[in-house]
Amino acid sequence: MYLALLVIFLQCSELYAQGKVYQVFTFNGVKIKVEPSDKVKNGAPMSIICHADISKNTDFQLKHNFTFFKDGKLVFMTISDKEDARYEIPVAKSADTGDYECRVKAGDKLVISKPIYVWVAGMTKPILTADKKEVSEGEIVKLRCELPEEVPPLEFYFRKIKTNSEPIAKRVAEQNQNFSEMEYYVEAGDNILQFDCFGKRQVKSGWESSQHSNKTLVTVKEPFRNPTLITTPSNNLTEGDIIEFQCSTVAAEMRGIEIIFQKNRTILNSVRDKKSLKYSTLATQEDSGEYLCKVEQGAVSKTTKLNVFVSELFPKPTLSASMTQLDENKDLILNCSINGSRRANFSILRKSSSGDILLKKSRILAIKVNVNDTGSYTCKAEVKGIVKESKPVRISVYAPVSKPTLSVVSGSPEVVLGNPLQLICHSVMGTPPITFTFYKGDEIKKNVTNDTYATFLDEDIGLNDNGGYKCDARNNHSSGVKTSNILNVTVIVPIRGASLGSVPYGEVEVGSDTAFLCSVKEGSWPIHFKFFKKTDHEELLHEAREYSDRTIWHKKTMKRRDTGTYYCMASNRASVDVRSHPITISVILAAWQKGVIAAFVLTAMAGAGAVALWWFLCKKKKAKGPSMEMSGSALAPSLASEKLTRPPSDGNYYSGSGYIEDNENHMKSTDESKGPDLESAEVDYTEVEVSTLDPHRAPEQKGTETVYSEIRKTNNDSMENRHSRIYGHPDAT
Repeated sequence: MYLALLVIFLQCSELYAQGKVYQVFTFNGVKIKVEPSDKVKNGAPMSIICHADISKNTDFQLKHNFTFFKDGKLVFMTISDKEDARYEIPVAKSADTGDYECRVKAGDKLVISKPIYVWVAGMTKPILTADKKEVSEGEIVKLRCELPEEVPPLEFYFRKIKTNSEPIAKRVAEQNQNFSEMEYYVEAGDNILQFDCFGKRQVKSGWESSQHSNKTLVTVKEPFRNPTLITTPSNNLTEGDIIEFQCSTVAAEMRGIEIIFQKNRTILNSVRDKKSLKYSTLATQEDSGEYLCKVEQGAVSKTTKLNVFVSELFPKPTLSASMTQLDENKDLILNCSINGSRRANFSILRKSSSGDILLKKSRILAIKVNVNDTGSYTCKAEVKGIVKESKPVRISVYAPVSKPTLSVVSGSPEVVLGNPLQLICHSVMGTPPITFTFYKGDEIKKNVTNDTYATFLDEDIGLNDNGGYKCDARNNHSSGVKTSNILNVTVIVPIRGASLGSVPYGEVEVGSDTAFLCSVKEGSWPIHFKFFKKTDHEELLHEAREYSDRTIWHKKTMKRRDTGTYYCMASNRASVDVRSHPITISVILAAWQKGVIAAFVLTAMAGAGAVALWWFLCKKKKAKGPSMEMSGSALAPSLASEKLTRPPSDGNYYSGSGYIEDNENHMKSTDESKGPDLESAEVDYTEVEVSTLDPHRAPEQKGTETVYSEIRKTNNDSMENRHSRIYGHPDAT
């Protein structure tokens, strides 16, 4: 029974699980659109619709969260179980232009639509206001243009409209407000003014303009009228007439009124707080031109112009001179005249920095001139109070030039080859300007016009340029040209290629003389030679001044301390020291000094050898025994030169100490008691057979005075030698 209930329960659970279904959905996309279109006129209704395309596994209700954005800013949001949402704009404005997008969120899923650009075409009409309706010339009017329904940034354009002229516009950009203000200065002549404005904004397709605002009318009042300018008797006159100018105006308030009368830029007269001014003068031809009457009050200025023409009464006089350039003490005649031979009052004057100097009230002046009469002269003519002056005439009076002197600027009439030579030509007397001419030989090198001197720089100096310079001086005096003396210039050739030699060269014996020769390849004389020896400092040994390209210095009695390095230096007036290559001198001993030293050394060596031999013989003699025993026959004196050799493999062998070995490997007796007979005896060479001692036999003791000798037989090869070598030791046992 329980088992049946369990089975029924399990079957029911399975059926319930099969009947339960999960709610699944997905976004296929989100779209946004605009009705009636994405371009809407300003003031028309507009709807922005967002549609969500969703797929579900079953038909179940789903909440959608719709959010609308314009240019990234939230503008509208709603929650709906429908898949569409609408953002209604009843009256579209230009501020509604922009990029729109919508976002739809359902559950934990979020989808964003693509943006759509909406253009609300057209801007609202701006409103223009003015702070004044009536202004005076020179005052300021302030305007305000506003676009209340628009959103910045915006651009505002103000226009000033004058009758019968093109409007003048001014632009103002506003980044943070939807209005702008502008001030206008009311100029003279602005009787009735009109102003308007319009706005602009930037859209994707470019700039969009609003309608023009209402026109604002501003009435302008004149503080004073344009001035009037009249002349008396007329504006067409003749020189000598009196001309009078009158400038006047009409003003509501005379306070602050200023009247200015001027010709070109020159102010002739002015008055303040008056309605007119007068100006009169004696008319001359220079008075022809444009005259100006200006009335000013505050910032307002009004002007009237008038042209005046004054005809010539008589022409300017002309001053003529008999000569304009003449020698001193010559006669000068000045004549002043007027074309047409008109009668006039003449005067002749001389110009001066302190003022004109009257010379004579006449049309003719005759004088004998001197240098001080050089200057500018004019004449004046007067008719009916009109005075006219002639153009100046320059009169130059000349004193003759003195003989010029030509010299070298540096003072000395010489130049180093390769260096430029500067000359100066000077004339003490003479009226400037003076023309100086420089010659090199017969060739003209330079012309210079100056007051009293001139210079010439010759940069082409050669070896053969040893003279021939001169200069001329002349001015406008009739005496002509003066020539200087000829200037001879010495060309100094710099030292080149100094060398040093010696006789003997290299090695010099002590006590002998040495000749040092210093020479140069080229250079102008005299030449200053110096001989130096190199030490820890430069040691000057000898110097000489020679009119030659070489010099010899004889150094007497050379000493060992004179060993060293020598060089010479040469210079002349070119002031350039040229140094030779160094040479090395070694002072050695003379031949006789070497012989003396050699003899002394040999004598000392011989004495030392004799002493050493004597000492050695004495020592040997003391150590010598009374007898020597040998196993063969007795040794004869003739055997003294016998030489015994031993095999290399044998041990030591000894002989008596009565013999020494000379450098010929012979045995010589050291016994001085043998006498001359032994010394003179002829030595016979013979072969000696030496018996071998028994190695097992002990040697017999002979006493302290007995010397035992052991002679070992040599190898058969060694026995072929003619000589025997004997070695001995007194202490052998």
